[in-house]
Amino acid sequence: MAKKVVKTNAVRIVEQQKMPHEILSYAIKEGESVDGLTVSEKIGYSVTYVHKTLLATSGKNFYVFVIPVDKELDLKKAAKVVREKKIEMLAAKDLLGVTGYVRGGCSPIGMKKLFPTYIAETAQKLDFMIVSGGKIGLQVKLAPQDLAKIVQAQFADIVD
Repeated sequence: MAKKVVKTNAVRIVEQQKMPHEILSYAIKEGESVDGLTVSEKIGYSVTYVHKTLLATSGKNFYVFVIPVDKELDLKKAAKVVREKKIEMLAAKDLLGVTGYVRGGCSPIGMKKLFPTYIAETAQKLDFMIVSGGKIGLQVKLAPQDLAKIVQAQFADIVD
């Protein structure tokens, strides 16, 4: 019997915006490590399409970066894009308090606040991209331009 998908803030927002999308879910075992490469494998899509959501801070401002799961955020490029001298990754322990999401289930959609958001420019060439649906085991597949519209993001050169 199919498991009922729990609607998260991210899923509700995509539906409210009437954006074409698909909900993808995957099973995880308790205590199982969930990184982007594992998610890609579990949902059966190439790492080209699966993106992770990262948060960085300048100390006073927060920034959201959406990049392919097999890439690394280039902090120097990212700092330049957000016009800060220096930024650093947000500590995992601070993620829930800042975003409302846990590590492994952090979606660029539906955070506590709408932070400046940047999507890796390579996503513009894709027909679709896949991001977290707001909880571990849930992903949302949608067009990059639709994601950018929902979170008011810009596309930028932010990966190594």
